[in-house]
Amino acid sequence: MSSPAISLKNLHTFAIETVAEKVVFAESSQDILVAWRECQQRNLPFLLLGEGSNILFLESFNGIIVVNRLKGITVNEDDKSWHVQAGAGENWHALITYTLQQGINGLENLALIPGCVGSAPIQNIGAYGVELKDVCEWVDVLDLQSGLVTRFTAAQCQFGYRDSIFKHQLQHGHVIISVGFNLPKQWQPVMSYGDLAKLDPATVTAQQIFDSVCQMRRSKLPDPAITGNAGSFFKNPVINAAQAANLLSQYPQAPHYPQGNGGIKLAAGWLIDQCGLKGYRIGGAAVHQQQALVLINAENASAQDIVALAHEVRQRVGERFNVWLEPEVRFIGADGEKNAVEIIS
Repeated sequence: MSSPAISLKNLHTFAIETVAEKVVFAESSQDILVAWRECQQRNLPFLLLGEGSNILFLESFNGIIVVNRLKGITVNEDDKSWHVQAGAGENWHALITYTLQQGINGLENLALIPGCVGSAPIQNIGAYGVELKDVCEWVDVLDLQSGLVTRFTAAQCQFGYRDSIFKHQLQHGHVIISVGFNLPKQWQPVMSYGDLAKLDPATVTAQQIFDSVCQMRRSKLPDPAITGNAGSFFKNPVINAAQAANLLSQYPQAPHYPQGNGGIKLAAGWLIDQCGLKGYRIGGAAVHQQQALVLINAENASAQDIVALAHEVRQRVGERFNVWLEPEVRFIGADGEKNAVEIIS
């Protein structure tokens, strides 16, 4: 007799009703290895989950889901920096709160990003002018095949915009178990975005930046504990200089941010908003009224509702601006991750 399927509704922030055959809460690397070996023996798909804050389950999952609960925070210091090590299962925002309480600055711009520490390098998370790559020293990775742990330097992680080696060469058969941060004691505030620009650089504290970031995020973003969502659904697109010049000649007010590689980053939320899509709804899924970059589970949405809404948003923005948005959210099918752009195209 087969075992009853396990509900995943409370294990991902979209809170869509879906199931898996088995769920394991891993408190050690050994727990992860045991679950992975069972998947190998039974020919089942394996999925590691943190807090499920960047996941859309398209359907029931046919295998074993391992929820990463590897804990622990340690702090060492030298003359120049604080060196913080955090287990991959630690809550990201709680880590930032802890470091500030210890008088350690540098993570404050990344406050209130949902998820676990182990998820941060995969996406190279970023907000308000700071990305994970700016503060990451190393990432410890468990090779599921050999059981060995390898330490990757920040350079070896090949960080890009919402990208890293963990989305490519190390996507399968490898698990992040801890992350190291290098936070200089000579603190340099980053105040280039939003309300942070209003703060006084001469007197500003990391706590003030943290408080301001929390206020901005809470004013724009729905609380997933109340309204199911995965935060920013789409990446902010990066276009070439010629395309940007053309777009800005038509829309001079469009927010745009020059990138180091000569590209220009646009604000996906602004593009969606210009198409009049705030509040737009398909089935139980809707574009959030306060922040067009967020798609929400407004009322018992199905995965198909979210996909259909994402498709419509992508089409409308593409037809108007000739800019084609790509999901930041990972799409998970019955046997593992799917190509999100293909799904919504």
